[in-house]
Amino acid sequence: MPQIDLDNLRDRLAHIDALPLLSALGIVSGCLAGGTILIFRLATEHLQALYLGGSAENFEGLAPYWYFFLPLLGGILLGILFHFIPAGLHRTGVSLVMERFNHQQGNLSFKGMLVQFIGAAISLTCGHSMGREGPAVHLGAASSSLLAQWARLPNNSMRVLVGCGSASAIAASFNTPIAGVIFAMEVVMLEYSITTFTPIILASVAGATITRAAYGHDAAFSVPTLEISSLYELPYILFSGVIFGCLAAAFIWLSKQTYQYAHKTPVMLRFTLVGAAGGFLSFLTPEIMGVGYDTVNSALIGQLGLTTLILITTTKLLATSLFAGSGIPGGIIGPAIFMGATAGAALGFVGEELASGSAASANFYAMLGLAGMMSAVLQAPLAALMALLELTSNPNIIFPGMLVVVVASMISSEVFKQKGFFQTMLAAQGIDLKTSALSQHLNRAAVPAAMERSFSRAKREISPENARKLIDQQKEWILVGIDHAPSHILPTADLARFLDDSTNENTDLLEGINLLKIPATRYDVHAVLMSSTLKEALDTMNNRSIDAVYVHRMTAPNIYRVYGIVTRKDIERFYQ
Repeated sequence: MPQIDLDNLRDRLAHIDALPLLSALGIVSGCLAGGTILIFRLATEHLQALYLGGSAENFEGLAPYWYFFLPLLGGILLGILFHFIPAGLHRTGVSLVMERFNHQQGNLSFKGMLVQFIGAAISLTCGHSMGREGPAVHLGAASSSLLAQWARLPNNSMRVLVGCGSASAIAASFNTPIAGVIFAMEVVMLEYSITTFTPIILASVAGATITRAAYGHDAAFSVPTLEISSLYELPYILFSGVIFGCLAAAFIWLSKQTYQYAHKTPVMLRFTLVGAAGGFLSFLTPEIMGVGYDTVNSALIGQLGLTTLILITTTKLLATSLFAGSGIPGGIIGPAIFMGATAGAALGFVGEELASGSAASANFYAMLGLAGMMSAVLQAPLAALMALLELTSNPNIIFPGMLVVVVASMISSEVFKQKGFFQTMLAAQGIDLKTSALSQHLNRAAVPAAMERSFSRAKREISPENARKLIDQQKEWILVGIDHAPSHILPTADLARFLDDSTNENTDLLEGINLLKIPATRYDVHAVLMSSTLKEALDTMNNRSIDAVYVHRMTAPNIYRVYGIVTRKDIERFYQ
């Protein structure tokens, strides 16, 4: 049986055009992420079914006192858990994935993944007003990142696999493969490129396939096929988009304020107090407990009255803001869908009254609200529009949906100056995700893509005989240093020129040649790992005010082998 040359595969993956290999890895990571999400869903749903009468959504069927005590118990359990784990593991969810993707090449840990799994399971099982999609994205991205780390793939490939895991997670959570692809690129990766598009599509399909094998092919929500009744209704649809934008801005602002007031409080006290506050709001409106998709379905098919819709929208917004801002390990995409559907249904009832029954029904506006709120909260209109189509299986909703998602996003971002929820929370923690087109391009390739492999190694002091041997090797560069600590590089041609000049001038070279003192073009160098992206190599040069790095990889414990050299000119040549 032929041996697989893993080093050769890693080297091919370092290049920007490694689409076939990345596509195969996308399928593998999509299956891995989808399987992880399936285990997470089954675990939480079975735990909930133990005390909810066989249904994972029937919190309303509990005795009223549990409406308060169950979220409080969840807050206490999470407080105890987070008290005993390192502070570095307290951050979870989509915002962590975005930060690690943009600043640490998508490097996620198994311990963090475990904290997310257990923490989110406790939160959802105890009825906290949170969603499962945020934890799913963390779990999916982490499983793909761990796959890349285990295989020792270059960092540019790890970034693609993290996007694959994120897409697969959304597809597996909602059964929405298209929305999963766009969410990964629009929200997590903050970029679109052909190189990453194909593997992410395949990963999303793999994740959705696993979910459909377990849960079937039905859409997440059962709604009638409705459409706009008249073009005269467009002004009210635009007005609805404004309302969704206002609600999204209020939710983001309240979550940020909660974080600023709560993050300095000891975690055990913070989670206990938030659990109590969430319990109080749940006692008023038990419909807001848990993921709440049963309530969303009720809003979409018109089973809830106007007063109930207004009340549960308000309490859901308050409760989720408290939970999300305090750092409870849950998601906000599901709650955004919940608030949008209930607020939209309420606007539909009002519209029917104003138009004397000639306007589209509350169901129609509930579907629009679902997309409008998701778009404004995430600042991801295209992902929200695709989610609307896939969640409702209603193509007639796209035309008015396009208006709503754009208006809602603009009201939140331009009128109220609110960024997307995840970017806002990261900014509150002092983390900036701004990236340039150059950075994105250089992150798509690892250092082997631009590395010069033609080099020889020498000590700083060499004899004329050894100098001539170096020249005879006809390498591009000489890597100068002592033992395993290279410090400079110089062109071999400069050493040859020095020897020629010295011979012509009859200079005595018997005392040896100091490669750091002869006339030559020399660059200070510093090490980067073989897995580093070109962006990481450039950052190393900028941070150390140097113009070259040498590339090495560990071949045995504490033993590194040098594989090549990358100069600033090599990176500029690659970009051009």
